[in-house]
Amino acid sequence: MATAAPAPCFFKLSSSHRSALPARRFASRDAAALRTRGRVSCGSGGSLSSATPISYEFSDGSSDMELRLQLGGVDISGPRDIHVDANDTSLTIKLKHSGSLTTLMETDSLFDRIKSAETIWYLDDDQLVINMKKQDPELKWPDIVESWESLTAGSMQLLRGTSIYIVGDSTEINQKVAKELAVGLGYTPLETKELLETFAKQTIDSWALAEGYDAIAEAEGVLLESLSSHVRAVVATLGGQQGAARRADKWQHLYAGFTVWLSTTEATDEDSAQKEARRHIEDGSLGYANADVVVKVQGWDADYSKTVAQASLSALKRLVLSDRKLPDKKSLYIRLGCRGDWPNIKPPGWDPSTAYDSITSPDTL
Repeated sequence: MATAAPAPCFFKLSSSHRSALPARRFASRDAAALRTRGRVSCGSGGSLSSATPISYEFSDGSSDMELRLQLGGVDISGPRDIHVDANDTSLTIKLKHSGSLTTLMETDSLFDRIKSAETIWYLDDDQLVINMKKQDPELKWPDIVESWESLTAGSMQLLRGTSIYIVGDSTEINQKVAKELAVGLGYTPLETKELLETFAKQTIDSWALAEGYDAIAEAEGVLLESLSSHVRAVVATLGGQQGAARRADKWQHLYAGFTVWLSTTEATDEDSAQKEARRHIEDGSLGYANADVVVKVQGWDADYSKTVAQASLSALKRLVLSDRKLPDKKSLYIRLGCRGDWPNIKPPGWDPSTAYDSITSPDTL
């Protein structure tokens, strides 16, 4: 049983904001939502923008979705004044007014992929109605665009309660991003630093001075074992050399959940950051390379914690959409005792001590 390769993302901290993240992917009104927006930043690098604030109503049926935009007050002579350009992951709507085109809506990060060739639109009184078909009819779209709100709402159907572990060399970054994720998803926030300090009745720094990094990594490994059976939790792990996640031999219980590696980088563009992430994964010298997804972060400011959390959810969404059985596989891994055989789970009764036995080679599940 194989899983998808880790999906790298790139977050660039800039004075003008936001992230530069790659895409790493009716009659029924049961999911209708009313939105009024000007410009909204989206987690995969795109945005929903318009020249003026617009109101729209979005509904998701099964395979069909409907987007209704209010055109009240806009002077148009007919369908010839409307330009709709739909691609698999983007949508642009423009109106011709007084001889010039005005952007009514533009996004290059739809919540997921559509069948662009089957998109149709028409005018209904003072509304522009656009019907779209999803490429994945099983995925419920909370909104037309990928945003923090739609990701946190939509991730519940994908993660299905599987816990998330945040790893990386900065304990502070791990904690800040984990907290945002926990609040957004309604998960329990847990910090191994706090739990270990409570148990040891001393700070991590004083513990390191007294017993060294190895002792702390060993203790965090034991703690991760106890947390591995938890569901609906976001766990912020220790960063640096005292952290268990940095050590490849301490991942046995981290595999129980989805792992996000928050990796700081000096790269100045998306392509360089992705190449760097792939080099780290192929090198495998750091335990972090075992993570399910990698988010490359250039610079850090705690004010951007939610944006990095959004990038993390975007990457996790694409990962699970590439293999919808991943949450079930994680659950099976836990039920079999977190034996370290991820992603090639062995049958019940497999003995980890025979992992490198060249004679015994049991089938995988």
